[in-house]
Amino acid sequence: GASLPQYVWDGLQDAAVQETGAGMRMITGLGSTETAPGAIASTNRCTRSGMVGLPLPGVELKLVPNAGKLEARVRGANITPGYWKQPDLPKAAFDEEGFYKLGDALKFVDESDPSLGFLFDGRVAEDFKLTTGTWVSVGPMRAEIIQTLAPLVRDVVVTGHDRSHIGALLIPEFEPCRIAAGLGKAITPEEVYHSPALLAEIHQRLRNLAAKQKGSSTRVVRAMLMTAPLSLDAGEITDKGSVNQRAVIASRAALVEKLYAEQNAPDVLSI
Repeated sequence: GASLPQYVWDGLQDAAVQETGAGMRMITGLGSTETAPGAIASTNRCTRSGMVGLPLPGVELKLVPNAGKLEARVRGANITPGYWKQPDLPKAAFDEEGFYKLGDALKFVDESDPSLGFLFDGRVAEDFKLTTGTWVSVGPMRAEIIQTLAPLVRDVVVTGHDRSHIGALLIPEFEPCRIAAGLGKAITPEEVYHSPALLAEIHQRLRNLAAKQKGSSTRVVRAMLMTAPLSLDAGEITDKGSVNQRAVIASRAALVEKLYAEQNAPDVLSI
């Protein structure tokens, strides 16, 4: 029900090789509840997370330029015609040609050969602009940060809307963080997440990532660990178990302000 981080993909393949002597076939795709549920799928051998393939038989795919990306819209017999007892919803969910708006962006694996299919390019609604006027592509950036900090971080909330630079609220994995901190098992999450050893490790990894980036739209400048768990009641987690970026930013506004304060707090990492 959500994107598979590349390090999990690699771990599954490594385990398959160890147990069977060969990697296993991975099938990927993209769809939603409204598409029942598939719309796009990969039938060729996938080599990495993020490859979603081509439209299924009977499904039409339309790509609409939107904020520098290609927004995916689909039409077909498998697409719901509307919502139960909510007659006004289709007006927003469908365009004038009857294509359902997935809210996802796609890009070609190879623009010179569309038959190779598409790559997932993040949620259009999650992207934002910095005060420099530059668009930040949240999906790819989130995936790269998770990969860089694995297995210490489970997910990331990317901030920076109407700000001059990007920040990151890191959602930690307790046990890997405890091990990285060099602390015993009889320890509290608060002690683990404020451990100088853990913060130094995260800081160095983010510095290494920043050194590879060329511009403000791809470089994290400040980051901090979120010590309080996400709230389902506050809408911070979707029904599919993924993180609702906008909801977290809204409900944790104080943390976001802390990220951008002129004077760094001790638990804010300046990259």
